[in-house]
Amino acid sequence: MSSGTVTLPPARRALPLKRRLKAATRRLRELGSIASAVLSTGHPYMAHIVPMRRCNLACTYCNEYDDHSDPTPIEEMERRIDHLGRLGTSVITISGGEPLLHPDLDRVIARIRKTGAIAGMITNGYLLNKDRIERLNKAGLDHMQISIDNVMPDDVSKKSLKVLDQRLIWLAQHADFHVNINSVVGGGIPNPQDAYVVSMRALELGFSSTIGIIHDGSGQLRPLGGEERNVWEKVRNLTRRSYSRFNGFQEQIANGMPNDWRCRAGGRYLYVCEDGLVHYCSQQRGYPGTPLAEYKTEDVKREFLTEKSCAPNCTISCVHQVSYIDHWRAPQTSQITPPRAENGHGELVQIT
Repeated sequence: MSSGTVTLPPARRALPLKRRLKAATRRLRELGSIASAVLSTGHPYMAHIVPMRRCNLACTYCNEYDDHSDPTPIEEMERRIDHLGRLGTSVITISGGEPLLHPDLDRVIARIRKTGAIAGMITNGYLLNKDRIERLNKAGLDHMQISIDNVMPDDVSKKSLKVLDQRLIWLAQHADFHVNINSVVGGGIPNPQDAYVVSMRALELGFSSTIGIIHDGSGQLRPLGGEERNVWEKVRNLTRRSYSRFNGFQEQIANGMPNDWRCRAGGRYLYVCEDGLVHYCSQQRGYPGTPLAEYKTEDVKREFLTEKSCAPNCTISCVHQVSYIDHWRAPQTSQITPPRAENGHGELVQIT
């Protein structure tokens, strides 16, 4: 997309003092949350919470949306966030569906910050404009991730660089929060080189960049082909820092090989669906399936020590990265075999 990109003015490259101070404060809070996690295993480190399942797009690989659901009422969202605060959750990330469709999203973010947690959001970015970005600044958002799947929109995904580039420029100019752009390879993505173009554009605008691997709807690992592997390596080498680069998890996924690790889902990582139920992750809905209001520290400690049979072939990198905090301790003493989540269509599912 070289002919369609816009070079940002030099003023963006030298961040204003206010933005640098906010970034430094955010990093200190992040370091504090990690230190707290190392000292104690009795609280979740990260939770993904869904304020609404409806999305304005229909990417064929995704099984985490519909086109009709109403938003969860703000009063209920605030209660759920308070329950995550009660459990001592360090990072609360809003996902969906498309969270920017929620009419009270600013209040959701502000409530997360009120608990003392780091506030993140995963969005497709379509609804961003200058005013919306300033509102997110005011609400206290810490992190935003946007997945961009291709350079030009196609039948699989409309999350293209062509459509989103102007919104990325607005983010670079106005966002006080950290922005990460995630590109993807694998799973039959027709133009693997697009991931490299997307990552280069992200770095050009001053964002961080990561790359994910798409697997099929049955959850099976599929090794990367030659061109996909080359692009994946090129993008990883572009980034100075990537948590997953230190543990080899994605390396095994790229090779189509199982991982040997201790999944701490239900303990260190919680997925709270639009109905307010706690699940291991977006792909294992139903386990433990407990209402968040009833989830206790005892549940966190039990699931921390529960081995999940789906772990070796898991492709959910955020769960692995959170679990990696405790890779060195507490062997798991019980086991459960959750059913594999199916999207019912044999569609592609993106690693988060």
